[in-house]
Amino acid sequence: MQNCTDITEIYPEGMKAYLINGAQKTGWLPVDYNMASLRNVTLTQSIYSRTPRFDSNFDILSVTGFISLIKPSSTWLNVEHDIFYREHGLNMTNYILSIQKLGSVKYISSPELGFLQSLSGGINREVNLVFCFLDKALSDPSTNKTYNYMLSNLTFIKTIASGIMVPKNYIWPVTSDNYIQLHTQIVQEAHNAGLEIYASDFSNDGIFPYNYSYDPLGEYLSFVSDGGFSVDGVLTDFPLTASEAIGNPLIISHNGGSGDYPGCTDLAYENAVRDGADVIDCSIQMTKDGIPICMSSIDLLATTDVQQSKFCSLLSVIPEIQSKKGIFTFNLTWDDINILRPKISSPLSDYNAAFMAASLGFDVVDLVTTALSHAGYNNPTTTNKEVMIQSRHSAVLVKLKHQKTQYKLVYTLPLNIEDASDSSVAEMNKFAEAVMKSVFVESSGFIVRKTNLVKELQSAGRLAVYAQMKQRWKSITTFFSVNSCTGLGDGKPRSMKAVEIGGLVQTLQDKARRPARAPALVLKPSDVVEPPLPAAAAAAAAVPKTTGYSSPRSDAPPPAAAVTAISSTGILLGMVWVSLLI
Repeated sequence: MQNCTDITEIYPEGMKAYLINGAQKTGWLPVDYNMASLRNVTLTQSIYSRTPRFDSNFDILSVTGFISLIKPSSTWLNVEHDIFYREHGLNMTNYILSIQKLGSVKYISSPELGFLQSLSGGINREVNLVFCFLDKALSDPSTNKTYNYMLSNLTFIKTIASGIMVPKNYIWPVTSDNYIQLHTQIVQEAHNAGLEIYASDFSNDGIFPYNYSYDPLGEYLSFVSDGGFSVDGVLTDFPLTASEAIGNPLIISHNGGSGDYPGCTDLAYENAVRDGADVIDCSIQMTKDGIPICMSSIDLLATTDVQQSKFCSLLSVIPEIQSKKGIFTFNLTWDDINILRPKISSPLSDYNAAFMAASLGFDVVDLVTTALSHAGYNNPTTTNKEVMIQSRHSAVLVKLKHQKTQYKLVYTLPLNIEDASDSSVAEMNKFAEAVMKSVFVESSGFIVRKTNLVKELQSAGRLAVYAQMKQRWKSITTFFSVNSCTGLGDGKPRSMKAVEIGGLVQTLQDKARRPARAPALVLKPSDVVEPPLPAAAAAAAAVPKTTGYSSPRSDAPPPAAAVTAISSTGILLGMVWVSLLI
């Protein structure tokens, strides 16, 4: 119990050693305590990568106490060590038979086939008995047969149980370098023997085979009608993800499939298209010879092996861009960059249109629109390829608007904004057709509340886009929205109700909560309106050490005085293969 409670603090001298299934185990085991002695023991998180803020919030519940409190329509009970309990005078068979009268117990599972056999004569017929397979090399202590051997005796298992549960790697084996292999035939074999089959060991924060691109939903779907088979259920730490039905949102890639491959490479873009992205993006940077290229960062140190190349002597600090040394895209020609090798990089990027115009002589907006024109995207006949240009500063979009561009202009709202005044919305209406902003406010890994922006912007006829969702980031709490399965009537599948926005953090005890967040910022017209981009100066022989612009901290909203210093060329978004245009 030391793995999931604070019992070591309540009974520090309680550690004992026992022989369990032939192996020596040391710890605090429940056979040494009755329920009265456990009243002061509370539950803790047993997986340390998950939040500890619910530790010591909840007491240990008995089975009958759980059923009385929760009143579930269906309960699954798992008995892990029947033989061990029998050795210590505890009869699990009699206990399970005594509580079946509570009515909600629908499933009984155990890795000991002998225990399930002891129930089969007295258990209600509507209760399903499920035999759990463990590691193939281990043995069932009730039969002294390995679980690998038991796999070849499914017809015998059927005489005792109605189903089996197997670790998910029994179905989709995983190689030592974390890629899935061809699926086994165990699902078909179980169904042929008349057994239901359930897969276990699912969690959203576990180690995913690379084939799933860090997408927990993709993993679940591979066990349902993928390869011509479907399991009958899954055992998961995150039932909401497994139970939800997915709608049809617009999916925009971020530097292509940059979670799997180096961003803005052909492999990343091909992967994004293959995975079903609706829109392919291109973060535009400029080369020394004035060519706009797709690169997730202006600093080549973050995205390539330039530090190991002949260009390593070009390291310099440019305060207008970043405080640390870098080798920047405008230091090298396109031919130079083309010989570098890409690498996986941070997903965070900054854009510097004003700096490029004032210091390097590049009018990035004109160069981008020219590249789009040369690629044929201003051709009215190209109706199946929509282009969107995104910027976090209005000066870029205003200039594009004045050029009467036919591309959709997307404005990224400043950081920490949760509300927008009517006058600021009116200003955005002058130059943008859509906005990008997170829908939820987060604190310490919990969703605290939903902003008012979606309602306000949609009422003004705008499209709200949820920005940059990354499954690998622990800060992203929820990935998918729920489809109500309307139209299925009484045939819709059983599902789990989503936690209400801000509901989870309310269950924390006061001592576990972080200090309250600062008041939400309301977007004002002064936050939106910016001076025009500076005219492109003659290209300098060398980048000046200072240009009169200053960059704010990346984690703070840009001050008004520094707006033009970090104006963005935007992210170029185009349907399907627009990434190939540059």
